Amino acid sequence: MNDNVLRQDIIDELEFEPSIDAADIGVAVENGVATLTGHVPTYAQKATIEEVVRRVAGVKGIAQEIEVRPFGANQTADDEIAKRALYMINWNTAVPKNAVQVKVQKGWVTLTGNVEWHYQKIAAGNAVRGLAGVSGVSNSIDLKPRVSVSDVKKRIQDALKRNAEVEAKGIRIDVLDGIVTLEGRVKAWPERDAAERAAWSAPGVKAVVDRITVG
Repeated sequence: MNDNVLRQDIIDELEFEPSIDAADIGVAVENGVATLTGHVPTYAQKATIEEVVRRVAGVKGIAQEIEVRPFGANQTADDEIAKRALYMINWNTAVPKNAVQVKVQKGWVTLTGNVEWHYQKIAAGNAVRGLAGVSGVSNSIDLKPRVSVSDVKKRIQDALKRNAEVEAKGIRIDVLDGIVTLEGRVKAWPERDAAERAAWSAPGVKAVVDRITVG
């Protein structure tokens, strides 16, 4: 796809998304890689913008350079952000109680701890990214499943075959000590995302190395 056409597609998609204000966002595209610049008032908007761009057909990569600039001169204190973050995490039923610790420095939230499943780690990150005063989130929660599953590779392969978005035969899977490596080529970014989700959904997976190329 022509870079100019792709750039306009990204701009149109950002303007179409009702949950963000794209007025202060710049978009540049070179060889299918989109560079995003500008500023937004919340970290949640920054994360949403990246999600929106990833779903545009033809996008092969994203360079994220957007700044978070909260409204107003009075920024939320770090200790207040930490209290609110813990509150939101503890009220999230997807996250095991007392499994996650929170550290905040200059608005940047770092999450640590141990959970069994990838969706629990993601749920903890999503619980805090929309809080006022948050400028960024580092999700450093470790995945430590209780049991080791010997048929992880087969489970992922079966999941890929069931997924209508993925051409399973174009993807190679390697599993070693709970680390899944995905290789191959897909036609569009959503197909790559679907393959990653399938890998993360298998029990016993500690990490996913995605080497799938788009195009």
